[in-house]
Amino acid sequence: MTAGRSIARVALASFLVLFLEVVLIRWLPAYVRLLSYFSNVILLGAFLGIGLGCLVVDARRRLYTWFPLLLFALVTTVYSLRLEVGVPAVGSIYFSSGTSESVTAIESTIFLPILFLGVVALFMTLAQEMAREMAGRPPLEAYTANILGSLAGVLLFAALSYWEVGAASWFSIAAVVAFLFVRSPARSIAPPGLIERGSQAALLAATCVVVFMLGRNVIWSPYYKITVGTEGQETVISVNDIFHQSAAPVAEKEYFYQWPYMAFGDSFDEVLILGAGSGTDVAAALMHGARHVDAVEIDPAIIRLGRDLHPDHPYRDPRVTVVNDDARHFLRTTTKQYDLVVFALIDSLTLQSGFSGVRLESYMFTEESFEAVRDRLKADGLLVIYNYFRERWLVDRLANSAAEAFGDEPRVHVHEARSFLGVMMAGPRLARLPADVPIPDRVTAFGQSHAPSPARILTRDPAIEPARDDWPFLYLRERSLPAHYAFVTVFILIVSAASVALTLRGQGRGVWSWEFFLLGAGFMLLETRAITGFALLWGSTWIVASLAIASVLVMALGANLVVSRVEIRRPAIVGAVLVALVAVNFVLPVGSVTFDSRATESLFFALLGFSPIFCAGLLFGSAVKRAPSLPHAFGANLLGAMVGGTAEYLSLLTGFRLLLIVVALCYVGAVVARGRQTSVA
Repeated sequence: MTAGRSIARVALASFLVLFLEVVLIRWLPAYVRLLSYFSNVILLGAFLGIGLGCLVVDARRRLYTWFPLLLFALVTTVYSLRLEVGVPAVGSIYFSSGTSESVTAIESTIFLPILFLGVVALFMTLAQEMAREMAGRPPLEAYTANILGSLAGVLLFAALSYWEVGAASWFSIAAVVAFLFVRSPARSIAPPGLIERGSQAALLAATCVVVFMLGRNVIWSPYYKITVGTEGQETVISVNDIFHQSAAPVAEKEYFYQWPYMAFGDSFDEVLILGAGSGTDVAAALMHGARHVDAVEIDPAIIRLGRDLHPDHPYRDPRVTVVNDDARHFLRTTTKQYDLVVFALIDSLTLQSGFSGVRLESYMFTEESFEAVRDRLKADGLLVIYNYFRERWLVDRLANSAAEAFGDEPRVHVHEARSFLGVMMAGPRLARLPADVPIPDRVTAFGQSHAPSPARILTRDPAIEPARDDWPFLYLRERSLPAHYAFVTVFILIVSAASVALTLRGQGRGVWSWEFFLLGAGFMLLETRAITGFALLWGSTWIVASLAIASVLVMALGANLVVSRVEIRRPAIVGAVLVALVAVNFVLPVGSVTFDSRATESLFFALLGFSPIFCAGLLFGSAVKRAPSLPHAFGANLLGAMVGGTAEYLSLLTGFRLLLIVVALCYVGAVVARGRQTSVA
């Protein structure tokens, strides 16, 4: 095999690993509902599997022969079982389908570890093959090929998301690349060898067929698996098998769509709808005489469905400007002033990315977001928020946030018998609210009882902490690590430690590297920080998440090219610069410094956020350059990244800024470990 072809196979194997990782992070939560909120379990399982696969690169047994069977088993399990996972904790909120159909109910504390182990086994088979392709090549050359292959995987999946290509195509691409690594013992062309290759090809093809069958009549937007149906006169839109919204004439919908106009009359000229969905809130504003409506919706597929299917056709009205953007990003970039801003039942039902536990809409409900709304209101403007909040403490949190942001008491009423439906108003116009405005006692919600449900005025509980950009966990009652999080985290760490110990047993000294382990832990936290930080700057869109991950890989590639030409003789200096940059990021979080130019602001915080990643790349590249075994070093690094991923759960207690202290400690420890290793050598 020529050197060029060998490096190409390293890149191809790396492409397959990362591409399949992001595919599973998107696909599994679409069918296993709880993973819509725990997709980093897939990420952590992939990291552990990749790390273990790299550590067993020298094993005689080739694990890759099991890959087609394991992938087929994972997909058919999802196909065979309808998993409705329950989380009994009352301190955090998750959404299930509410279906009355036959489902398989499995508690998260049982199912998530089982899924985790399956993902570990799958990626272990892939990673050993990747590590074998990397073994024997110059370390920096092989690592560069690994980065390029990984970058190609991210960019291709981003392109497929942009084109809204379905899951069957994702798996087909993975299957074709995977088949290139299928081979029989000694590349035999004898019948037994052909049978083995044929059976593995059949399993890969069967996997694609099962995925295709699951995805019939499905729209794969960049965020969801969307299905559309009709019930009576309503068009029902479900995402990831959960009811999301229904399109029906405004007159037949819940009263709260018209509540601002019932309370203040048809007096709102400029209206902003955030999370406009299929358009009912927009239709209500038009019905009540709005001169212009800006409708902001993050999902392009849902915009199209609203334009095509909503019976009132609000998106075809010339008074409406439809904006496909993240709501928080729109608030940051618009200069318009509005008479009315509506939070239109905003609930994403999914995480921002597989690299973070932040939900897609989390930054919309922070105190800083309410302050941004306040700045976009006219002198007599009004903010209205309504939703089925399910718990009283969630209504209290939003009311407390509004009180802090506006400096005045919001007006909130709730229908406790209707999933704690809450309607909140805040802003200057609230002072003009008539005292005798009647609140309807019939909610007439889709799929719910139409029996009377009198509302009551809510007196907020000031003890409930508002969500903030540094702690954006809207659906967590208080700063804590819920029991189901703790159980899964402890299980993952125990399994990881035990599997690493068993893998390393008998392999001799020098296989394990604390330097690479700590570099991986620190880098994972830096990457998570970059994704969540730039969601604030540029929006919580799939494009931002994809570009953030791609940018991290580009920074690592750039650092690797520098290291290939320059010898890092004093890593402690690079480490000191990295820690100093982390300290600056701690003092100056995203948005803390304002600029007249948005471009200047973006450039400033991009340089501030990515400069520590570049320094981390220099430390990693210089360590790779002198690594006796790149696969073993890579394995330790990825296992460290997995531990860094579990450490991200600490943000539930501390917020994100304090994680930067953990980042600094990881890199200080890595520099110290390198120094000790050098002195021993």
